[in-house]
Amino acid sequence: MGKRAIVVGCGGMGRAWMKNVQDNPRCELVGVVDIRAEAAAQAAADHGLPATAAFTDVAKAIKALKPDFVCDITIPEAHCATTVAAHVLKVPTIGEKPLAHSMAAGRKMVAAAKKSRKLAMISQSRRYDQQHVGLRDAIASGVIGEVTTVNCDFYIGAHFGGFRDEMDSPLILDMAIHHFDLVRFFTGRDAKAVYCHEFNPKGSWYRGDVATSAIFEMDKGVVFTYRGSWCAEGGHTSWNGNWRVVGTQGTLLLENDKPAFGQRVKPGGKTGFHSEHEDIPIATPTVNGGGIAGSLNEFLDALEAGKRSASVPQCQLADNLKSLAMVFAAIRSSGSGRRVPVSL
Repeated sequence: MGKRAIVVGCGGMGRAWMKNVQDNPRCELVGVVDIRAEAAAQAAADHGLPATAAFTDVAKAIKALKPDFVCDITIPEAHCATTVAAHVLKVPTIGEKPLAHSMAAGRKMVAAAKKSRKLAMISQSRRYDQQHVGLRDAIASGVIGEVTTVNCDFYIGAHFGGFRDEMDSPLILDMAIHHFDLVRFFTGRDAKAVYCHEFNPKGSWYRGDVATSAIFEMDKGVVFTYRGSWCAEGGHTSWNGNWRVVGTQGTLLLENDKPAFGQRVKPGGKTGFHSEHEDIPIATPTVNGGGIAGSLNEFLDALEAGKRSASVPQCQLADNLKSLAMVFAAIRSSGSGRRVPVSL
């Protein structure tokens, strides 16, 4: 019998997590929670659970079902209350990004997890993509020397309809967290300051600012430039963004979800106006499941290892707060028209 799991939030993403839990032989879906009783009941029925496995309150579900962990797949505004409730009852949690709807809520979640001394992770599912892991490993190997510059371009004409069309900062709040977290994943550097300009281009079908340009100052002098839009018709990038990483001895590129590639200065090569370059072989590593499956497996690894493990799983709440801080610092910079610190 695997680890017993409750999924809180029965929308589309919640159902994706229910499927991943049921597909994983290391865990078992034992209950679902949603503030809409009919949604919880339907989700339970659709996933082969009895009616008694559907709840509208996470604390009541935990007390009745005694799960080994809780998946917090609620809307961002409900993440804090859901995760804190689980940790008050000393139950480990894994939640969807973003960590929270505000820095204050994120800090409260971190404090609750610290007090409970139970595992708490956020699923940043793009960290488990093979190409992303390959790029991270290539950077860490020093094949391009010391990283100096990282650029990410993200351009998609996304006609969602619904709540995103009415948000003040839809791109940064709902999407850029992926890219901001990835730059930390790729480089191992944290953001220190940012200058950001959000805007709503002519022809946009969004009410709020759906495009942005941002310059982040990262640790050890690395500069990260981000350009993005959700109302860019034609010439779409990958949803993961197109990336350029420049080092003191070469450059790595990751574009359109194809394998990463790059060039570096050839040792002993010709010199002149241009240095002689050579292609960089980049391995595509094996990952233990991609996307949600990857983050769930890492969570289960840590849960099963417990105090016996010396390794720290990715995206524990205190660490993921650093990615969330980039989001709110960018919005704060755009609102003030000034460079601002990225503070926790």
